[in-house]
Amino acid sequence: MKLDAYKLGLATAVILAAVWIICSLLVLALPDLMMQMGGHMLHADLGAAQWTLHWPGFIVGLILWSLLGGLLVWAVAAVYNRLIV
Repeated sequence: MKLDAYKLGLATAVILAAVWIICSLLVLALPDLMMQMGGHMLHADLGAAQWTLHWPGFIVGLILWSLLGGLLVWAVAAVYNRLIV
């Protein structure tokens, strides 16, 4: 079964954009909890760190994560389609 690389990449970009927005809202609403959770995910003590969330960073992150994630999944699907005969 071949995958539609374009649609899969686009779907991934949309989902990553939604996740980025949700995470950013959580950082705004619960900064201490999100810092603690980030520290656990990185196996680090981030207690002394602080969040810096500004509009330009939010927009750039939204675009880059969505675009790069979508392109990566598109490439994976394109290679997958070439490998199946």
